[in-house]
Amino acid sequence: MKIILSFLIILLSLSPAIAQKSLDKLLEQYNTRSIPYISVEELRMLQMNDFVAILDARETEEFNVSHIASAKNVGFNDFSSEEKQLQKLKKDTPIIIYCSVGIRSEKIGEKLKKVGFTNVKNLYGGIFEWKNKDYPVIDSTGTETENVHTFSKIWRKYLKEGNPIY
Repeated sequence: MKIILSFLIILLSLSPAIAQKSLDKLLEQYNTRSIPYISVEELRMLQMNDFVAILDARETEEFNVSHIASAKNVGFNDFSSEEKQLQKLKKDTPIIIYCSVGIRSEKIGEKLKKVGFTNVKNLYGGIFEWKNKDYPVIDSTGTETENVHTFSKIWRKYLKEGNPIY
């Protein structure tokens, strides 16, 4: 019994490391690192100290379930660099773009760079990693929530904290 208990304790302690490796592999498979990453910890510090534009590259339905406070939804499928909220930004404004895990946000980050934005970073692990670190998210009414839209059941495995919504 002690051996089984010890094994379970070791397995549970390795779980975050396994999840991180899994996320690392996923992003390595789909991303080119054309947009440099920023960690959730770095964004959290920037959010408290400096002006930074936070853009959410998920669809409106996902954004309405929860998003990082002060984030503006720019979407993915119908993204346009002509949106009013982007037109108001100076080209050297620090921009952090995120999605669920960081794949769609890299694509939108590339589009932002093409139209002249010079200080664009991709949030490593997206809103999932943000929530996994137990940082707050808010819903469409501005109320803090534990819900996070996981895009699909397949992506849910990357969300370790919060309530998955499909």
